[in-house]
Amino acid sequence: MLVDHNRRPQGFEQGAPGPDGAYGAGPYRTRESGLRRFLGGSPVGVFVRLLFLSVLVGAFMSMLGLTPGRLFWHLYDSARALIDIGLASLHDFGGWIVAGAIVVVPLWLIARLFAVSR
Repeated sequence: MLVDHNRRPQGFEQGAPGPDGAYGAGPYRTRESGLRRFLGGSPVGVFVRLLFLSVLVGAFMSMLGLTPGRLFWHLYDSARALIDIGLASLHDFGGWIVAGAIVVVPLWLIARLFAVSR
């Protein structure tokens, strides 16, 4: 294993009391900063990993002939097509509602009028 994700010192088992008798509150336990917890490690280490991954992804995109601009416009066009399809189906759905309401609402109104007259 390259990285040991268990950051507790040896002999400090979860659920076992620490040297002062308290559970999980021993002097050996250090709290990580909020930045380290958010980033998932040291800022320099995260920066180096992101830099390496950026180089790999950039090389792969270059081999495929993709540029960030082309990728952006492709995503934009895809989203626009999905929105157009969704609006067209809503338009059809709205037509169904209107067509059904032309029949259903007068029948419901007539039924209510007859029910009130009894």
